Amino acid sequence: MAARAETADAGGFRAESFDGLADVEDASFWFRARNRLIAWAVGAHAPGARSLLEVGCGTGYVLAGLRDAFPGLRLTGLELFEEGLAHARARLGDEVELIAADARDLPYDAAFDVVGAFDVLEHIEEDEAVLAAMVRATRPGGVVLVTVPQHAWLWSADDDYACHVRRYSRAELLAKAQRAGLTVEYVTSWVASLLPAMALSRLTRRRATERYDPQGEHRRAERVGALLERVLDAELALVRRHVSLPAGGSLLLVGRRG
Repeated sequence: MAARAETADAGGFRAESFDGLADVEDASFWFRARNRLIAWAVGAHAPGARSLLEVGCGTGYVLAGLRDAFPGLRLTGLELFEEGLAHARARLGDEVELIAADARDLPYDAAFDVVGAFDVLEHIEEDEAVLAAMVRATRPGGVVLVTVPQHAWLWSADDDYACHVRRYSRAELLAKAQRAGLTVEYVTSWVASLLPAMALSRLTRRRATERYDPQGEHRRAERVGALLERVLDAELALVRRHVSLPAGGSLLLVGRRG
């Protein structure tokens, strides 16, 4: 699927997309629910963590959520694009260290208790190099957290516009995490309850002839956002019991460096 990202800027993302992303995140049930999922994973799998690096921090939305959830956690955000960092600085001020660097060559060695990449790996051809760099940046015994989109059959114009190069299967993500040196503690699908609706929406739009609207899916979902957010919170209740959901729009993986 590499050719599908040919219109991307370096690193597999459109730099101009950060403005639209910043406008969407605060109002999006999906981004809010994902922040709660990430905060749960940090608290459950790295309860004594003192430091966390987010790779591909974008506009700083996840870091803001983690700052609120864990006031004593030292946070660092790394982002390739200055356009993303500008939004992150505005959102986070001086509370979080923000660094411009390439995820494929992280400037850290055993420096953080937790390293995370949240819907980042799918943008990068060399995803295994990123995973290896993330493991290297994690202290021995530390935790690596990853979320990615799932199921190649869900591929749509949304993925093309987002400059994705792949959607993952569970087996692929597990194999790549293990090759990077992680012991996988937990993996689950997420957005499982909404998978039929996602599939129907994307199939319908594949057949449509109108011009692609990159914000259309967000606007349609937000009409019933409060209901959908409650659905995802019900999923989170299962995840908190470490139930591994078998299928969904996304995957969450928790791994530990030996």
